[in-house]
Amino acid sequence: MSEPVVVYVLTALAAVVVVLTRLRLRGGQGAGRVFVGKRLLDVHTGAGVLALVVWVVFLVAPDKSLLGGAAAGVVGLALWLVVTIAGLLMLVRWLPSRGRHSTGGAGDRWSEGPGLSVLAHVGMLAAFVVFVVAYVSGGI
Repeated sequence: MSEPVVVYVLTALAAVVVVLTRLRLRGGQGAGRVFVGKRLLDVHTGAGVLALVVWVVFLVAPDKSLLGGAAAGVVGLALWLVVTIAGLLMLVRWLPSRGRHSTGGAGDRWSEGPGLSVLAHVGMLAAFVVFVVAYVSGGI
């Protein structure tokens, strides 16, 4: 599989991660041991939507245009980095809580544990690394 195809597939998967994270955590209904604040979710979703738009335009616009130029790629990568960091910070909700007044973790219909969240957000980190490597090597 050639490098641009991998970037396009990972872009689509990154969009799915952004959407499913929003759906899973809306209204504070997500699973985990700690409540993830609405602002972190808003940062993840907002940056994800912007990253997707900027990145897709960068990928499909001609190289000589303003939208397909190097600056657009850097902005897209910066936005993907924000999405990745916000997603990894959301994994904190799965850390065990200790203490006399701690409570057990909450469950949901999506999974029995952190597996889906870890897969999505560590996968997002891997996708970001692939995006950076493809950008720097000129593969896209």
